[in-house]
Amino acid sequence: MSTNLPFSEVIHFNTCSSPTASRPGTVSLVGAGPGDPDLLTVKALRVIQQADLILFDRLVSEDIRALFPASTPAIYVGKVKDRHSIPQDQLNELLVTKARQGLNVCRLKGGDSLVFGRGSEEMLRLKKDGIEVELVPGITAASGCTTYAGIPLTHRGLSQGCTFVTAHAEKDLNVSWSALAGLNHTLVFYMGLSKAGMISSELIEAGLNPATPIAFIENGCCPQQRTIVGALSEMTELVERESIKSPALIVVGETVKLSEQLQWFSNLSEPEIQQLSA
Repeated sequence: MSTNLPFSEVIHFNTCSSPTASRPGTVSLVGAGPGDPDLLTVKALRVIQQADLILFDRLVSEDIRALFPASTPAIYVGKVKDRHSIPQDQLNELLVTKARQGLNVCRLKGGDSLVFGRGSEEMLRLKKDGIEVELVPGITAASGCTTYAGIPLTHRGLSQGCTFVTAHAEKDLNVSWSALAGLNHTLVFYMGLSKAGMISSELIEAGLNPATPIAFIENGCCPQQRTIVGALSEMTELVERESIKSPALIVVGETVKLSEQLQWFSNLSEPEIQQLSA
């Protein structure tokens, strides 16, 4: 595995490079998927292996980080609620600076870069400065984690659509709860664990049945994945009783009822789970 550099040491990295290389490098915004290294795309792995520098987020799993080439510097630029290793504007500048030094940068994000990953913000900044950018799609958590939990996002007769919602916002959470409640979709909330009580109360107030099935998927697509199933009205109780920790996805909808019949990952033995990632 490559040597991981804390952000405080970034300014010392590659100081021998010219501030403006004769030929700028490129930035690849790469989706690492939801955690299982086998869910990386072939292209994502190739970009990781060929990069001069890797900047990775918190949700890039240890198993995926183990695939980083030993000779490639890797810098943690992750964000936790109320604690960012580097402000977004400084991260944008870092991407521009390293590309101008002629480095090919792999900007590695959990899931997909353009699904609640701020990849579009970074791409706009890079394009503004004339930096060549490519996008490598990744499996987003709503798809990967629900599949490993045996919860279909759509199912004939139960749900004809799915809606992804972020429970995190810069300021106010601008969500039309009445619209969500009336969709008859499978609802998937990203970054919603700390707002589970609000999600429950708002959806019930908007008309969704309190008995609507819900699931928390903790550490999805990883060996330690847990799926906790219950009703919309008991979301807060489940978080406390089951000590659910981040990262966790919240799924709301009738398709959750199929999880017991369709589960497969939780039925695997530990050796079988390890074999999946071998």
